[in-house]
Amino acid sequence: MSDDTDAQRPKRRVQGFGRRSVLRGAALGAAVPLISSTTTASATTASVTTASAVTPRRAPAAGSASFRWLGTSGWRIDVDGRTVLFDPYLTRFRTGLFDGGFEPRTPLTSDPEVVREHIGSPELVLVSHSHWDHIADVPHIAKTTGARVVGTETTFHLLVAFGVDPGQISVVKGGEVLDFGGFTVEVVSSLHSRNKKHSYFAPGTLNAPPTAVPKTISDLPEGDTLAFQLTAANGPSAFLMGASDFSERAVRGLNPDLAMLAVPSSASTSRYVPRLLEALGHPGVVVPVHWDNFEKPLSEPPHRDPVMDLDGFVAQVEQESPTSRIVVPDYRTTYGADMRPTRP
Repeated sequence: MSDDTDAQRPKRRVQGFGRRSVLRGAALGAAVPLISSTTTASATTASVTTASAVTPRRAPAAGSASFRWLGTSGWRIDVDGRTVLFDPYLTRFRTGLFDGGFEPRTPLTSDPEVVREHIGSPELVLVSHSHWDHIADVPHIAKTTGARVVGTETTFHLLVAFGVDPGQISVVKGGEVLDFGGFTVEVVSSLHSRNKKHSYFAPGTLNAPPTAVPKTISDLPEGDTLAFQLTAANGPSAFLMGASDFSERAVRGLNPDLAMLAVPSSASTSRYVPRLLEALGHPGVVVPVHWDNFEKPLSEPPHRDPVMDLDGFVAQVEQESPTSRIVVPDYRTTYGADMRPTRP
């Protein structure tokens, strides 16, 4: 923690606790350790830079919305008793990605008991893109709950191949504002993270269902990437991001109350943090996501992906958006409309 020369800085709560080597990408600068590297939930006070002309944001609107992090980029959002899921990857099977022996032929699997524990009764599932750590459990969720799925054309074709009713899936491209009565979902055209070589695992799109049911993680192409902004009628607006790159023009003017931002791991995307925060209007609350080891079960506390610089990300957010409150989430905490814990 860097606090020896900043006695006059206001203090902000950073509630805290990391590998996406095949999928990851986008910019981080020099690391500045701010949060303990322990893998258990903790809370740390961090210094906040005040030398900025950023106007403080209003507090998120009050309401009955609640948020629970499902790990990776996933969220369960409950609005007035209605449940929305974003990128619910819950089974979290091993691929070797975190052990130095990544196996693209890893079989796809979904554990119904694990899924049931976390999803409630969803009426809507938002999918950012079709890699396994975002979509692997979606076919089971769709078929067993009847929830509507919103995603890309590639997501549509994959889900149909898995046996999901085509009439249950809404294909979007970005720019749509969908009214679900009580909340709206704005679809935002976005981009996938890139590694140090400016590439990523399993690119490509589908314009028809595959000829066979997908069996392995390599059978799931990215299929373009989306972000979403969910706005509750009597609650906050939350920007949901599934990968650590973005279209600056597409996100400009969204001005969310809460921003769930993917932590990057390379400098492939120029000035990722400052451009993103400025385009989003310096959100009132910033929540880092996709920094955990997503092959560890959700029954354990979050384990950091060892190559993801969560501390450096937090430091950059503090520097670029000192009026934003940073919340590093854990799996078992339910957060209110302002991302303050309501219950463990």
